[in-house]
Parts: sequence; C-alpha cells; structure tokens
Amino acid sequence: MVKLRKKIVKYRVVILIIGFLLLIPSAMGYFKTKVNYDILYYLPDDIETMVGQDILMDEFGKGAFAMEIVEGMPMKDVAEVKKAIEAVDGVAEVIWYDSLMDISVPMEMLPEDIKDVFNAGDSTLMAIFFDGTTSADSTMNAIEEIRRITNDQCYLSGMSSVVTDIKNLSDKEVPIYVLIAVLLCCVVLALSMDSWIIPLFFMLSIGMAIIYNLGTNVFLGEISYITKALSAVLQLGVTMDYSIFLWHSYKENQERFPGDKERAMAHAISNTFSSVVGSSVTTVAGFIALCFMSFTLGRDMGIVMAKGVIFGVISCVTILPAFILIFDKAIEKTSHRPLIPNLDKISDFISRHYKVFIGLFLIILIPALYGYKNTEVYYNLDATLPKYLESIQANDKLSNDFEMNATHMVLADADLSSKDAKAMLKEMSDVEGVRFALGLDSVIGSAIPRDMIPEDLTESLKKDNWQLILVQSEYKVASDEVNRQCDELNTVIKKYDSKAMLIGEAPCTKDLITITDTDFKVVNAISIIAVFLIILFVFKSISIPAILVAVIEFAIFVNLGIPFYTGTRLPFIASIVIGTIQLGATVDYAILMTTRYKKERCAGKEKQEAIRIALSTSITSIIVSACGFFAATFGVGLYSGIDMISSLCILLARGAMISMIVVIFVLPSMLMVFDRVICATTKEMRKIKFIGGPQHEK
Repeated sequence: MVKLRKKIVKYRVVILIIGFLLLIPSAMGYFKTKVNYDILYYLPDDIETMVGQDILMDEFGKGAFAMEIVEGMPMKDVAEVKKAIEAVDGVAEVIWYDSLMDISVPMEMLPEDIKDVFNAGDSTLMAIFFDGTTSADSTMNAIEEIRRITNDQCYLSGMSSVVTDIKNLSDKEVPIYVLIAVLLCCVVLALSMDSWIIPLFFMLSIGMAIIYNLGTNVFLGEISYITKALSAVLQLGVTMDYSIFLWHSYKENQERFPGDKERAMAHAISNTFSSVVGSSVTTVAGFIALCFMSFTLGRDMGIVMAKGVIFGVISCVTILPAFILIFDKAIEKTSHRPLIPNLDKISDFISRHYKVFIGLFLIILIPALYGYKNTEVYYNLDATLPKYLESIQANDKLSNDFEMNATHMVLADADLSSKDAKAMLKEMSDVEGVRFALGLDSVIGSAIPRDMIPEDLTESLKKDNWQLILVQSEYKVASDEVNRQCDELNTVIKKYDSKAMLIGEAPCTKDLITITDTDFKVVNAISIIAVFLIILFVFKSISIPAILVAVIEFAIFVNLGIPFYTGTRLPFIASIVIGTIQLGATVDYAILMTTRYKKERCAGKEKQEAIRIALSTSITSIIVSACGFFAATFGVGLYSGIDMISSLCILLARGAMISMIVVIFVLPSMLMVFDRVICATTKEMRKIKFIGGPQHEK
C-alpha cells in the first residue's frame, strides 16, 4: 500500500485524465443497458405462471395483453379503430365483435353473456394481444402508437399500458432525483465541513464512480427501473462517508507533516483505505444478501449496489485525492469554520444517564416490534401511481363501466373434449367475481354453428397443443378476493385438465406474495448473519456483534413499525430491502463508536470515561454521515411520483436518522450495561482488570 499511495499522489494528473476518459465508455455502457419496467418479470422462471407465459409466447405468439375501451362511437368507426390498431407494429391480434361475425349481422344474435363482454352502455371493448412481453420495447412502442392514432374516446388499459406510463414517468424523473440528491448533499456538506468548495469535489468523485457503476451494468444485460432510479442516489448516500473520512485524515496528516501536502495525502490514502475497506464490507454484505432472493429483483439491485460501493471505495482513494491536491489553493481560499458546535456536553449527559436510555429502549421495543410485524404492504403496481396517467384513467374506466379489474388466461389441452371444455367454462363462469370465461367453446356452445366461426378466431384461441381461455374478474389484482378466486379457478381447471395453467397479472401477483414472504425471512437472516460474522472478525468478539446488530435491528423495527401507527401501506419490496440496506449502511455508525470505545478501554480508561470519549469523538462524524444519507434520499422521496421509489427513499432517509439517534443514545448505554460481558468475550480486552469490583467502574 505504501508504494501505491505514493504513486497515486505522484501521478494525480494522469489519474484524473484517465478517470475522465473512462467516463466515455461508461456513458456508452449506460445508454446501451436495457431497463426492465415489469416487476413480475423477476419471478422465478420455473413457477407455473411463468411457464405458462412462455407457452403463450411460443405457441400463440402472444405476450402482453391490453383492453381498449371505445366510448360513444358507431360500430363502423369502431371497426376502423380496430383495423388501425391491428396495423400497429408489435400488435399480434385484436379480438372484438367482428372477430366473431360481420358487423352487418345484428349483435343481438350473440348470446347475452357474450354480448355483454363487448358492450356496456355506449362503450365497447376490444382485447389487444402484443407479440412482445409486457415491458418489451416493441410492446411499449405499440402502446404509444395506439395512443397516438386513437382519439379521446379511446382508453387503453392493462399492465402494458401501466408499464409504459411508468417508463415515461421514471425516465423523466430520474435525472431530477440525482440533481435533488446532489444539491441537498452539497448543502449538508458545506455546512458541516470546513470548506465551501470541498463538497463539489466530493460530488465529482462520487459522481464519476456512479457513472462507472451504471456503465458496467451493460454486462448484466438489463436492470430494473427501480434499480436504475435508486442506484445513483443510494450509491451517493452510502459512499459519501468515505470522502469525508479521507478529507479528515488529510487535514490531520497536514498537522503531522506541515508544508508537505503530498506526504500528508499519501498517509491519508493509506489510513482511508484500511478504514473504508472494513466499513464498506458490511455495506456490501447487506447488498449481497439481496442476491439470495428467489424474486430476482433483489439480485438485480444487490449486484448493482455492491458494485457501486466498490467503485466508491476505489474512487475515494484515487480520484478524490487527485482533485484535492490539484485544486488545493481553491479549497484553502474557501475554508471556514464548521457550523456544527462542540457536542461534548451531550456525550457527558448520555454517559451519565445511560439507565434512562436503556429504559426508553425497552419501552419502545415492544410497540416498535409490533408495528414492524403488522405494517401493511401492497403488491398492486398501479395502486398509488398518479391519477393523471392515461393507464390509470383507463383502468378506472374499465372497472367502473365494465366491472372488470383483472384479466386471467387459462391454457388448457387443445384435445380437451368439447363436453369437458363447456363444463369447465360454465364452472369458471360460476366462480364468484368472474364476469365471464370466454373460449372457443363459449361461442361454439351457443346457437352459432361451428362453420360460422371465423378461422382467424379459431387460430387465435386454439393451437396444436393448447387452447386459450380469457377469464375476466371483477376483483382487483393483489386483493384477497382475487387470490381466493385464483385458487377456486385453479381447482376447477385442474379437475378437467391436470396440466392446465392459470396465468396473467393476478395469478403472477399471487405467486409474488408467496415468494416474497419467504424472501423477506431469508434475506433478513442472511444479512444479519453476514454482518454479525464480519463484526465478529473485526473485533474478535462474540458480544460486540450481538450488541451492534441488536442496536441497528431496533432502529429498523422503529423505522418499519412507524407506518403501522400512521396507517401507511408500504410497497412490498420495501419490507424486504429496507432492513437489509439500513443494517448494512448504518451499522458503520456503531462500528465507528465501538472501535474508539475498545481502544480507550484497552488503553486503561474506565468504562464511563472510555464511552464518553468514544461518543464525543464519533458523534460529529455520525451526524454528518446520517444527514448526508438523509439528504441524498429524502428530497427524492418527496419529489417522486412513483410510490414504490418514493416510499423506499423516505424509509431510507428516516432509517438513517433513526439509526443515528439510536447509535448516539442507545449504543453507549448498552456498552455501559454490558461492559463486563464485552471485556470477557473480546480477545484484546480480556486483560482489562476491574480493580476494586464493580463499584469502582463508574
């Protein structure tokens, strides 16, 4: 490390030039990385609902599905709208009344239940199938084109329409997320640091690391829109500490080596690298834990963010030192006294009144844990999107005018006898909440002769191995009612065809609920065990990791318990990832303080004095770090119109502040209470003697 740090200082201009040049391929990689806007895509490939989606694509050439509502338009004009939609690239097929018979034939010839499928008042409905998946570029382009060629009397609903609106909203908001995070972080750093301009160089070096990270995502093929939206903000929040540490170390080494800034920086790089590597490992472990989710959105986010932390460390010890040394004069000219006051009195107060804070910890723990266990989550993607979006307006209209909220599809054996198919369709139609079950035998079973059924419709609903049945539900996706309905429908179809499959947004979402419930337990366990083992290795102690993890887990209980008492529903992904990220990113606060406590105890200080020194020397760093994390995420949470992103950012911001408060007030109190246990179970502290017994340990 000695030779490396000297070379970094010596070749600082070269490093900066290389750093800027690397932005070019990184930017190219960023623009070439595909973004997936379909959350359900990340379900395991081997579950029945996803296998069914693949069959629908392979056998029928159909992927995404949407419903077009046409209001107050003559039949002839509706037929023209249908033709125009069919001509759009990416549209596989459109099913409407004229798919069954010519529009010159009165609609009254259709059975009442089939006629009701297409009409409600002065509105009519057509089903649109796309030849790409829900978030495929071809599908989203087709959605945009359909909207362009249809007028205000037409409403396009469905998952693909929602995903298209999410894409447009996300692409518009993401640059603003970064701008808000950078501006707020600069304000926090300018006030807490001793130079007005140093935050600019922090942001530049972190920003370059963010671009490197986003650029290398091209090797993953694609990332989710949630990962894209949050990665820059999260990377800024969790890696800012490294820059602060380098700056403080550089200032300290300037006092050791007055007039020799290069030597001071070389030592600062060495000190920072050894400290930051240890600190970053817990953060990386938290993100890596997400990779163990069956719901692979966790792996997507985990890999990108773990990679981002590594890039942050590298940038901190290479690019940032180059910036500081090259622009040293400008930094000195803008120096000022930090605005954070001396907090020694708070440290004295906390160490003297530790019993009060232990009491508060015990009092708050039970309601926090209860709220944590009972906070409601939602799984419906469009649940809290802005009401002005075209897809949300269309979904509301479909629900209000046609009493339709979810569309299921059944894949059944093509050789299923007509008798069994008709019986199955009747039983499915009788399931509570089912508006209709429409298959080829729905039409054949009516008064319409088989030879009058258009060949195109037959081919649309029946292939060599499978036949397709559409089932329309009155119930909303992710509701308890639709989940029970899916169970009943599965029972019906399996009775007639053991290989039949129920697919669509609602069955996929039902699987999502089951899978993520398991993922939540797995990810929490892995992150806790990983962080525990890392702290155990660092401190050579059994008790210290138990105390530190318990303290941060308490902060997590409080953070995720608050929504229960405020009546706030969280997006399902929040309950899985927030605890892991908060543990990995904020346990560093506790490690920082505990490291100093251990050092002072090993140097012969009594426990109260050691804890007071540890708190007074680390409290400012903890506050600045937490406020930086808060600044990077809170503004984004307030601004974002996508509730999944907004909720995650608000929870991360609040979690950073709660962890800060808990580490400052509860951790010192825990160290006071468990000092003897810590000394007895920590390798380097076993030699500490308690002269005169416990009464002398004040």
